[in-house]
Amino acid sequence: MEAAMQPKKGGLRTMPFIFANEIAEKLAVVGFSANMISYLTKELHMPLAKAATTVTNFGGAASLTPLLGAFLADAYLGRFWTIVIASVIYQLGMTLLTVSAALPALRPPPCAARAVCAQASSPQLAVLYLSLLLKSLGAGGIRPCVVAFGADQFDQGDKTQKAEPWNFFNWYYFCLGLSMLVAVTAVVYVQDNVSWALGLGIPAAAMAASLIFFFAGSKLYRRLEPAGSPFTRLLQVAVAAARKRRLPRVDDSTLLYENPELDAPISLDGRLLHTNSLVFLDKAAVATAAEAGEKQPDLWRLSTVHRVEELKSLLRMGPIWAAGIAVVTAAAQQGTFTLQQARAMDRHLTATFQVPPASMAAFTLVAMLATIAISDRAPGPRLGYLSRMGLGYAVSAAATLLAGFVEVRRRAAGSAAPLSALWLVPQYALHGAAEGLAAVGHLEFLYDQCPETMRSSAAALFWLAAAAGNYLSSLLVYAVHRFRPGWLADDLDRGRLELFYWLVTAVQVVNLAYYLAVARCYTFKRKGFNAI
Repeated sequence: MEAAMQPKKGGLRTMPFIFANEIAEKLAVVGFSANMISYLTKELHMPLAKAATTVTNFGGAASLTPLLGAFLADAYLGRFWTIVIASVIYQLGMTLLTVSAALPALRPPPCAARAVCAQASSPQLAVLYLSLLLKSLGAGGIRPCVVAFGADQFDQGDKTQKAEPWNFFNWYYFCLGLSMLVAVTAVVYVQDNVSWALGLGIPAAAMAASLIFFFAGSKLYRRLEPAGSPFTRLLQVAVAAARKRRLPRVDDSTLLYENPELDAPISLDGRLLHTNSLVFLDKAAVATAAEAGEKQPDLWRLSTVHRVEELKSLLRMGPIWAAGIAVVTAAAQQGTFTLQQARAMDRHLTATFQVPPASMAAFTLVAMLATIAISDRAPGPRLGYLSRMGLGYAVSAAATLLAGFVEVRRRAAGSAAPLSALWLVPQYALHGAAEGLAAVGHLEFLYDQCPETMRSSAAALFWLAAAAGNYLSSLLVYAVHRFRPGWLADDLDRGRLELFYWLVTAVQVVNLAYYLAVARCYTFKRKGFNAI
């Protein structure tokens, strides 16, 4: 009776507490990363190519650490405590970064016009890199857990809430877009026109407030307990299949091993049903005469169909997941070379006010928000996540193709009468539309197709694709700088940036063709009745 009278946890009322944490993290990371190229080149006096590589490497590291955070959340800590601990670490990184921007001793001295500027010393760079490392570690716990923790607040076993997670992903990305819009306008304006210390102190204070706010809602949250390491279960299936590789294939799936009681803790949303893909793994669920009657089998020798299908689901997701890398590579240029384009163009809105270069990303965010709103509210059947991803990849390729033509036009105009920065708006907007389609679709795909006990890991896979995209961008920059150094000159007017953009376009066109092929062959997971 007491349990029945307890208020139901989770639901929409938890969203403000959960969104606040991720919004503050995005305000902090975008408020710096959007303008990081300016900080590194103007304040620390780094060469452009080195600064661009630092930006993308930082983005890559911050997108790799979610694998660690997801593992700890899924296996041991649970999502709630992972978010809390990671937020504290992130706060330390933001505080150190703010202090490094405020103290002159932690930056090289300003240099006069036309003078040779002294680059940041090794100790000064060490402070910068330590702060970025702490931010990366903190992001590793926040990014994979907040999105999964938010979706957890809706009970998939409740028919009235079944559609809520998909609405949640749209709202999640929409709120992130709003926070990033504030970051690239208000925060970047403060950094460029007031001080870097204040411009970094604002998001640091917002992060501290969001941590308090998130913890204040702790009694309302629906918390799913960690079910042990999912990676151990996946390894058990692989080992069992390898051990039984010489057994004959079982064509009748009803003869494969099932144990609803054993699978109950890891199949709260329903057991996975057998699929006819990757059938070599089915041998892990073939029970010998001695194993058939065991209630607690040796899981390194015998797995249930549900556990086999967990591994199958993850393996099938790989090719689709990999297609998300190239779109991040294209988007990464907005924070490096596109920003330098904007700096070289006429950004005046009035005779006395000009838009900060990093604030041009506001056009990307507005387009992204509009795309999410339209796709969420458009009449007719909802566009599936695979279709959204494919459309997003096509739009992203169009954006970098257009960027090359704009760069040709910018360089032809010359520095005497610089081209208006409004020429960059179409490519920014196309990148925003691409993200609104591809990123949300990618998140939905990973959450829906990933095993239910690995939903933090599913979000980590999303950020892993972002890491790979940033590292691919760094690799392309390195290769071009090595073999075609004239393309990416510090002085854009002496370079051939359009050729680099078209190289990225070619990568995306190949990626789109690859995606269409693997998406057409994809096998969706099948779910049956609840375990008990």
